[in-house]
Amino acid sequence: MTRTRFSLRRLLAAGLTVVATAAAALVVSAAPAAAATVPGIDVSRWQGSINWTSVRNSGIQFAFIKATEGTSYKDPNFNSNYTNAYYAGVIRGAYHFARPNISSGATQANYLASNGGAWSADSRTLPAALDVEGNPYAGGYCYGLSTSGMRSWIQDFLNTYRARTGRYAVIYTTTSWWNQCTGSWTGPWANHPLWVARWASSPGTLPAGAPFWSFWQYTDSGTVSGISGNVDRNYWNGDRTRLIALANNT
Repeated sequence: MTRTRFSLRRLLAAGLTVVATAAAALVVSAAPAAAATVPGIDVSRWQGSINWTSVRNSGIQFAFIKATEGTSYKDPNFNSNYTNAYYAGVIRGAYHFARPNISSGATQANYLASNGGAWSADSRTLPAALDVEGNPYAGGYCYGLSTSGMRSWIQDFLNTYRARTGRYAVIYTTTSWWNQCTGSWTGPWANHPLWVARWASSPGTLPAGAPFWSFWQYTDSGTVSGISGNVDRNYWNGDRTRLIALANNT
């Protein structure tokens, strides 16, 4: 997603697995070959100015848009992207890049919710995503936290986001990072949609305990009309009706 961590993500995602999972009622099956899939993208300031009407006309139906990082950074293109995607008919959701070593999960969830990551039942707004993966900055791959400390941080974020919005946040991660840094924690997958980020021909092995993926980021070098240069491409594991159901919490 965020190009400040592009080189690390390239190393991680080329051969490592990532996943995304939703509550059972919101996902049809465990593989795109077995069910309808809906095409989407995720973007940040690195994509520059986006023509969202062209994006929608090219067949893209949903987008995760970077909103925040840590406790003080808001993507400068978020407001325009989030608004213009909505009016172009793209189902959109915000995402937050986690920095678990600089503040509590609750602090960062509140920052996200107060800076674009809230939710409304309008058929076009997804619950926000927590992007938690290998640390691209100083402080170690797992942000210097123990597995129990990382579990507590993530749970703090998830609980606070749900208290603020009434929604279960999506979780974006890689299988390798999740299993190593949380100690193969299975706790969130009963309720929180999992987002696949494996740049390969299949989602691969899921994080421990995840029964299926909901979103799969399958490449970082896709092309889409209305966007100059490369963009991350994704699938939703189901049809548009189920994606709208996730948006509306029905």
